[in-house]
Amino acid sequence: MRDDPSGESLESWIIRLRREFHKYPELSFKEYETQKRILKILGELGIEGRKIADTGVLASIRGTKPGPCIALRTDTDGLQVQEEPAERNREYISRTEGVMHACGHDGHMAMLFGAARMFMENREFPGEVRLIFQPAEEIPPGGSERVIAEGGLEDVDAIIGMHIFTNHESGSVGFRPGPFMASTNRFEVILKGKGGHISLPAKCIDPVRMAVYFINSLNSALEERLDKEKYVLGVGRIQGGAQFNRTPDNVGILGSYRTFDSETTDIIDATIKECLEKIKQEYLKHGEEFSGLPDYELDILHGYPVLVNDPFFTEAVNLKLHESFPELTVYPEIEKTFAAEDFASYLQVVPGIFISLGTRNQKKGIVEINHSCAFDIDEEILLKGSEIFHTLSLDFLKHPEKYLSLQKYHGPQEYIEKT
Repeated sequence: MRDDPSGESLESWIIRLRREFHKYPELSFKEYETQKRILKILGELGIEGRKIADTGVLASIRGTKPGPCIALRTDTDGLQVQEEPAERNREYISRTEGVMHACGHDGHMAMLFGAARMFMENREFPGEVRLIFQPAEEIPPGGSERVIAEGGLEDVDAIIGMHIFTNHESGSVGFRPGPFMASTNRFEVILKGKGGHISLPAKCIDPVRMAVYFINSLNSALEERLDKEKYVLGVGRIQGGAQFNRTPDNVGILGSYRTFDSETTDIIDATIKECLEKIKQEYLKHGEEFSGLPDYELDILHGYPVLVNDPFFTEAVNLKLHESFPELTVYPEIEKTFAAEDFASYLQVVPGIFISLGTRNQKKGIVEINHSCAFDIDEEILLKGSEIFHTLSLDFLKHPEKYLSLQKYHGPQEYIEKT
């Protein structure tokens, strides 16, 4: 049943879709051709889709009886990365200069289509499967907020997302209840000194020295206040000056930090500000020419929140995976990661789970981490990903009480009334 009349198997179809998406990646909120391709494939499956969040797509598959609604989400954007040619990717290497699906989003879309096709082949299920093809996962604040604001989660009772990673072996899955992925936060500082000739340091306030002082003092203060496993912080750019013999007026610093709870985020926010105030005192000079200096500008952007898997839902997923896929390697308490995902925003609205699907395959040479210019997917995992999507969501639709705590589940009547 899962083979089409042309003789193409479901697995071959999923792989073909993945390669088509891989060849034509588009950057965040520019996924116009990707959107067209998604709508076309949905139409071929007999599913009506509509546009959401500018370049995203929303669609629904309804069963034959009233029931709950579960959303399945995939991301659609690529990265600003030039793909490295290799023997393996010759047929499907990116045709878009400087842009690449280097984080598995091409595979995510293909897996979601695989699950959609399975549901369309047998509509004897209660409720609704909501398909979310979400744009702009790669840039904060992310496309998820737009999807939510435009009604993408309206009447949704739970949600499942899945992401391909090379941090565990091909075909295995990992997740954990509670906090799983970190929040992402960006800070930008402009340190304002007084420029002048490098031979006259007494007449200058050196923002380069201020930048070094700031970075060192910030790291030292955070090491004293926080355990290392609670956060990571790094500087990605320092920019300032143009002349070898001139002290610049300003230096800019751009960095980020990631945490697993709001308390840690607040501590880092406060520590950054304290260190900047100390710099003003440390580099203060008297004299009319130094009036108002040194000084700084600080901009902090809190991006994706901490991704928190619903514990009750996660335990039900763990049990169902062991029951339906006894051959599958499952890591139910996989380590937390400082990677971040805007799927976190959905989990703040409805219960659900975000699953890591391993793609690391040493024999095939698939070992490069996500965002690498040599990242690739072991395509043998794609059918399994579709089957996991289908199996878990079908089980939820039939037995929502297994996945939802009493506070979130009020019995089958609520779904009959809602319908």
